[in-house]
Amino acid sequence: MMSSPPLMTRRSLVLSGLGVAAVTVAGSAQRWSPPPALPLADMARVPTPDVAATVAVRPPVQSALVQEALAALDRHQRFIKNRDRIAIVDFSMPSSNPRMAILDIASGKSTTYLVAHGSGSDPAHTGVLQRFSNEPNSNASSQGAFVTADYYVGKHGRSQRIMGLDPTNNNALERAIVVHGAWYADADMIPAHGKLGRSQGCFAVGDRELANVFEHLGQGRMIFSAKV
Repeated sequence: MMSSPPLMTRRSLVLSGLGVAAVTVAGSAQRWSPPPALPLADMARVPTPDVAATVAVRPPVQSALVQEALAALDRHQRFIKNRDRIAIVDFSMPSSNPRMAILDIASGKSTTYLVAHGSGSDPAHTGVLQRFSNEPNSNASSQGAFVTADYYVGKHGRSQRIMGLDPTNNNALERAIVVHGAWYADADMIPAHGKLGRSQGCFAVGDRELANVFEHLGQGRMIFSAKV
């Protein structure tokens, strides 16, 4: 996880970067709540694909998971500015598989990446996620829909904040769950160890792939993680 500025500062930076309404916070333990809907005039400027349509996706993305992700995109569309691409993380796969797919909604084509899960989700380091958690200090991965926010430079170098949109991940900002690069998520780990290392709940991708992930995902797009 990242070393981050104080909670109120983080909230202000992230929310202003996304261009959404400010959040009223009673104290540092307050969970983030989604901002109110964008005005209709603003919504009209945001392209909205027909997320109910079936998308032809190449493996390894499971069709059931794709449909869950598209339903989440539809459900949270007022908080997700850019809906042309989404990232889907299939945590039912072991960490040795490229289980993060960045999907182009229109074409159905996807680019896949290795991604680590949290140590609290796999205490025995089996390489397979055992459980999710939204609790602070759990070091676990969370499930649900996230929206990508601003970039910053922290302990792991260039990183990207994300905000959880569901009750299963709405502590993500406070937990400093982010997207970052890590040596233990590089492909070299697979032939050497048969699995990736573990994060503290963050979506850690290989250092060599981080720039591509940031380029394809960008800000204001959805990451959806689940285990089906």
